[in-house]
Amino acid sequence: MHGNYQLFQMKRFFWAIAVLVALVGCTEEIDMSARYVFQEKTISEYLEGKDYYSEYVRLLGEMPVSPMTTTTLKQLLSARGHYTVFAPTNEAIQIYLDSLFRRGIITEPSWEGFKNEEDLDSIKKVIVYNSIMDSGDNQEAYTVADFPKHEYEFGQANMYDRKLRVYYGKNDPDSISINDQALLSKDNRDIPLINGFVHQVGGVIAPSNDRMGDFIYQWSRNTGSGYNVMSRLLMACGLADALNEYRDEEWERLYQGGIVKDLPKHSSVGQAGTIPEHRYSGFTLFAETDRFWEEKFGKPAKEITVSEICEFLHGTGLFDYIPGTLYDEDYTNQMNVLNQFVTYHLLPQRIGREKLVIHYNETGYSVGSNKGPTIPIMDYYQTMGLPRILKTYESRESDGIYLNRFPKLRNGRGQFGPTRENINDYHESGEFPVLKGSGTRPEENEGIRVLTYTESGTDNTIIANGIVYPIEDLLVCTENVCNTMSSQRIRFDACCTMPEMMNNDIRQTRAYYTYGAPNVRAIPTNYPYIKDVEIREGTMFYYLQGYMSGYHNLQGDEFNIIGQYDFTMKLPPVPRAGQYEVRFGVATGSRVRSMAQVYFGADRNNMYVTGIPMDLRLGGLEMRMPDSTVPSNVGWEADTDDEEYNDRVTKTMRTKGFMKAPYAWCNANGTGSPVRTFHYMSRRIIISTFLQPYQNYYIRFKSVLEGQTYEFYMDYFEYVPKEVYDNPEESEDIW
Repeated sequence: MHGNYQLFQMKRFFWAIAVLVALVGCTEEIDMSARYVFQEKTISEYLEGKDYYSEYVRLLGEMPVSPMTTTTLKQLLSARGHYTVFAPTNEAIQIYLDSLFRRGIITEPSWEGFKNEEDLDSIKKVIVYNSIMDSGDNQEAYTVADFPKHEYEFGQANMYDRKLRVYYGKNDPDSISINDQALLSKDNRDIPLINGFVHQVGGVIAPSNDRMGDFIYQWSRNTGSGYNVMSRLLMACGLADALNEYRDEEWERLYQGGIVKDLPKHSSVGQAGTIPEHRYSGFTLFAETDRFWEEKFGKPAKEITVSEICEFLHGTGLFDYIPGTLYDEDYTNQMNVLNQFVTYHLLPQRIGREKLVIHYNETGYSVGSNKGPTIPIMDYYQTMGLPRILKTYESRESDGIYLNRFPKLRNGRGQFGPTRENINDYHESGEFPVLKGSGTRPEENEGIRVLTYTESGTDNTIIANGIVYPIEDLLVCTENVCNTMSSQRIRFDACCTMPEMMNNDIRQTRAYYTYGAPNVRAIPTNYPYIKDVEIREGTMFYYLQGYMSGYHNLQGDEFNIIGQYDFTMKLPPVPRAGQYEVRFGVATGSRVRSMAQVYFGADRNNMYVTGIPMDLRLGGLEMRMPDSTVPSNVGWEADTDDEEYNDRVTKTMRTKGFMKAPYAWCNANGTGSPVRTFHYMSRRIIISTFLQPYQNYYIRFKSVLEGQTYEFYMDYFEYVPKEVYDNPEESEDIW
């Protein structure tokens, strides 16, 4: 990072001992009496010593850290911490005031041009709150070397609670801007100070407060956005208002009033469960660009009408397989062909590019190595409108993120071929097979690439409650997509079913939380924070992000629920009607796991029992209880070179409702051993049943053990069609 970084860290440690900072109460002020006495400076001291930051320093001294304290940002940046500051120069602030004047927001390009104090205060907040990221006590501030990749977002939000995006120059990687608004100085960046780093910027970071619905409205009337056609389709379907949903103000009231409270320390983790500060809504839109539509219709985007799009969609015949599809002009009906098309482009959660596919502990991957993807990683999300699922995907061979990509993978059982080349390493083979008799071409299974804004030349505005990704192929949930997806195992992280986890930056933050306990979040039971999870009284619902903690879990995280728990959650639809196994990932390494009765069904108020209670204490070789360990009868044995023997072990375990864990990820953040090699990692077959598409299913877990400290572990689910788990010609792969 820096040649003198270790020395700098040691000096900061000694300074931290000398400094006493207290923010105990909401109105408690920072104690400035004990200040660092060596030559190094705090961020505030450094900024004060530079004349070209005088305006910025003045604003920092006027703005409080929050409405609940009189401590200013200038005082905050004089205190211990890990702050990343994108400091605008006086010239940058003046350029920003000039832009406000040109847009008619102020009457003259100066601080005297504001019509009222409220507008003045708002602009001051925009300038200072957006310029600071607080990494908390457990995460370092950002140097340029730590910045995310091109068009990725920082793991930490800024003090305006917005994620900032990084852009690198196309021909000059050293040319870096934040939000494509504030260019970093090449001379004054990575300034190491006692409590963080300063990066000089030549512009004010001022992301728009407009929401996705607002942008849809603007783009529908603006032919230069690159999304004019898609915006008019969204407007025709009546979705603009829904896409303006942003923040739950009732949650704000309850949180600020202390009515919803943190959960106590988790009995085995030893950390309190901090509840989220906000409850945001968010959206992700994958949008065909105007360039795509212009090439399709052979005329300018502004001349392409909604009715022409509908006629085109009708003519493709791609929607005829869905029972009840309507081709009338009631575009707001979810069965209407236009509504089906448009809503399949929308996810009800804001997903940054770095999280469209979450790389963490897959086999061969190493966090922070910058080696790129290894084996294919995918997630499945339920779209808006008619219940369907969309697959996000990335591999080493894909060279980018794709939607609904279905390559042939080298996923056989034996690892090496006759010449000892690795033939079953779970990488792409280069082929894109199609189902027999489908009439589909191989290239249709290559999927749709999610473009960068640079590649597409479209609007890259930072939207308060959403992200738009350009695509240049027709995104349709075709019969081929459904049939191909349902001919494969569908594995999804439990977080994928809960948009609130992504919208509120809870899921896999790649950093410690800035507020409260470093690793543990909690979901309250006295407010429906997660809309699709009903948490009943007596349930203590914790989420452990597990980042860099060596957890054995898929993507490192887990839900760990204690108490006399009883909760019901919504599961996504299946892509095609058929017989499926519903599986559940389990880790039995703890001595305080619980037992749960499981219920399942399409009606959350009328679910049926799936069998005897699921005992999470029972592993492949042993049953672990608080005061004893006894052998299990599951029949787990380590894999051998004899594939017939391995198949017999699999069949034995399946008769008990067990399967070994997958080979696709490892403990120790991807560099350890595959979780399949651990006898305390397994999958449970909850039920085998006939499932229908276009509807959600529900699953309920209810504790059957008395006690407040027994843990219910939840990580991931699998939908597995019969042609995969009961295929007489080819056994299910180990991945």
